[in-house]
Amino acid sequence: MQQETKRQKQVAGEVQEVLNEAFQKLGLTMIDGGMVSISSVKMTPDLLEARVYISLFQVKDREAAMKKLEDRAWEIKRELAASIKHQVRRIPILQFHLDETLDQVYKMEELFKKIHEDGAGGTANNQKSDA
Repeated sequence: MQQETKRQKQVAGEVQEVLNEAFQKLGLTMIDGGMVSISSVKMTPDLLEARVYISLFQVKDREAAMKKLEDRAWEIKRELAASIKHQVRRIPILQFHLDETLDQVYKMEELFKKIHEDGAGGTANNQKSDA
């Protein structure tokens, strides 16, 4: 995988900032009773595509939440265009991806807790921590 250029990082940072504001303005920070946030943005080397990684917290139906973002992508892109049209030659295509990093961290913590409890013998099962 190729190293990200300074320009890619610069544009990605600006896109992420603008998209965060757009999500708030369009009421997309809360979907289905859960929080929606942009965990990161990665730009392709030609700056024509923005891969937007979405983190969902306590959202019941993740597929429906992602579909809602896809359905409103034109509104989100319009907000982006209004803000960065003088900084880039072409407004990037937005691709939304589910960022499951937090889920993986949670699963790992649960596994470690279980391993710790199993390894400590019978006493740990009676004294579960609130961590």
